[in-house]
Amino acid sequence: MEPLFYATALLCCYSYFLYPLVLRLLPRRSANQSSDQALPRLSLIITVHNESARIRAKLQNTLEIDYPAELLEIIVASDGSTDDTEAIVAGFADRGVRLVRADARKGKEYAQFCAIREASGEILVFSDVATQIPSESLQVLAKEFSDACVGAVSSEDRFISQDGSVAGEGAYVKYEMWLRRLESARAGLVGLSGSFFAARRCVCADWDTSSPSDFNTALNCARLGLVAVSSPGVVGVYSDIANSAGEYARKVRTVIRGMTALSRHPEALNPVRMGQFAFQVWSHKVMRWAVPWFMLTFLVVTVLLQGHGPVFRVALALQGAFYLLALVGWVAPKMRGIPIVRIIFFFVQTNLALAHAAILFLAGRRMTVWEPSKR
Repeated sequence: MEPLFYATALLCCYSYFLYPLVLRLLPRRSANQSSDQALPRLSLIITVHNESARIRAKLQNTLEIDYPAELLEIIVASDGSTDDTEAIVAGFADRGVRLVRADARKGKEYAQFCAIREASGEILVFSDVATQIPSESLQVLAKEFSDACVGAVSSEDRFISQDGSVAGEGAYVKYEMWLRRLESARAGLVGLSGSFFAARRCVCADWDTSSPSDFNTALNCARLGLVAVSSPGVVGVYSDIANSAGEYARKVRTVIRGMTALSRHPEALNPVRMGQFAFQVWSHKVMRWAVPWFMLTFLVVTVLLQGHGPVFRVALALQGAFYLLALVGWVAPKMRGIPIVRIIFFFVQTNLALAHAAILFLAGRRMTVWEPSKR
């Protein structure tokens, strides 16, 4: 039992703490930057479903972006919207905004695919309605593609809570962006920010409408010998989910979609075919999805080892305090104003969602058609 205790403790920590340390020890890739490359033509694709309340503000934000108008094509891809979204978009036609209607409601990726077929840009930029893009971001993004090895560029997320403070997810997003920078400098990202990323047209040629586009784009880059990178100067700003139940449902949905993608593309886990990219997929995704099961095993083993030494008594006390703080954050939402309660509550909620998603996935649940989260 004692070896299992130490093994599960190590596995609980691996994806979040040990994996970044391993990345820091791996050699960085060399950039192949060209300084005199002209700005490419971009097609900015905004995917929507029943977004009449937010699409006008999103288009206003998009039209204020600092990028040569003759080099920027704006497309709104409607995934079967039934409200006034499409009529609002049509009102922007005289300002260069195009509407592409998916011929059937088959999900976000299918709507993106319909827009890709209509787009004329060398670089395809994908964004959600909830994401605000700072004026200078597309200029910075375009320059990243002057590196011939770069196949896709992901934004760095800036998270704003409802009251303007940094919440649990804000701390998590900061950590995630730091980890992405480490991956970006090695074999490339294993997943992009789905709310704002860009890719070369060749990377989008093999577009899987049943897998999340943020993962499939990173995988396509690795297949082509390119890398997907994160750029600190390419920023997407978004707010938190309006309620914790909605946030939990979003996490479950996201993980089921991620598991579906790996089940459809198991080659991503094969280091013989994909090299270091496969190692990063195992470490960042699979091992993280397994954390709730490692935590459960660690707790059970710790209980069984009581009476076998002070190490196990301390371990049980620490775990008890950890889960007690998470419970406090759930029972008394106001207590989440305390940073340690907020972060522990968010971490436990995340891992419950991971476990829930795994159970649903193994039971046969799949998610293609999506409902945008209300923020």
